[in-house]
Amino acid sequence: MPGQDIRGRHPVRRAEEIEGLALRAAAGDRGDLEALLQMIGPEVVRRCGSFLPCREDAEEAAQEVLLQVARSITSFQGRSRFTTWLHPVVANCVRQKYRELKRRGAEEPLTIEDLRHVDPRTTSVIAGSRIDLLEALDRLEREHPHLVDPVVYRDVCQLEYAEVAERLGIPLGTVKSRLHQARRAIRSWLAEAP
Repeated sequence: MPGQDIRGRHPVRRAEEIEGLALRAAAGDRGDLEALLQMIGPEVVRRCGSFLPCREDAEEAAQEVLLQVARSITSFQGRSRFTTWLHPVVANCVRQKYRELKRRGAEEPLTIEDLRHVDPRTTSVIAGSRIDLLEALDRLEREHPHLVDPVVYRDVCQLEYAEVAERLGIPLGTVKSRLHQARRAIRSWLAEAP
């Protein structure tokens, strides 16, 4: 039936169910936490996969997201939607996984024999969709750390400007200024990329 997910739930009802589970999990209900993690798991893998093209890497990042949700669910207070609260967790775990892959790739250079049998887990660092953006965010964090959170919240997580300002505790004008600086730097770095 149109407008339903695989299990036959309507998207609005599913979103409401997720919100309810998140609020009860935040209040300490372990059963609802387990149900929440199961319900959001496939979507978390999909979101991670939009950055990390290798499925195994995306699944590992998703596991870290779910672990972070389980550890910090009590900080969810319901002032915003749970999915809004979840976006930065996903973005940060993906960035952390990317750094780990880069570090592993630098520590374990490929030999001629390795090139014949390429491990798909190492190709995420050099392949695909949004890896250039992850590299640019990594560089931005090294060179201008105060610009990272605004661009992650607004451009990656797609939060509204006012919500970014509230999360960061800075004025709206400062958010816009930092976004402008971050976007300008990222654009120039992406233009340099081969």
